[in-house]
Amino acid sequence: MNLADQTAAPTPSVPLSDRDREILAFERQWWKYAGSKEQAIKELFDMSSTRYYQVLNALINNPAALSEDPMLIKRLRRLRDQRQRTRSARRLGFEV
Repeated sequence: MNLADQTAAPTPSVPLSDRDREILAFERQWWKYAGSKEQAIKELFDMSSTRYYQVLNALINNPAALSEDPMLIKRLRRLRDQRQRTRSARRLGFEV
């Protein structure tokens, strides 16, 4: 198996936990919380924003999350892909 096959392999579906569902609910409407998103993450999930985004990134790759809320997961994937393209272009010296 070459590297392209490994990166194209789908992530196995892992059932969503209650915390996963809470994170999806938060992502649907985080702007309704007073203060910054990072502060709300700390208060609601008792984790750093870095850890939250690691968990969220794994979650949006989970097919079970896509089944749970396809519109949200597709939007989050699109936003993630856009940020990755922007970072790559910046590193390569292109203007976006």
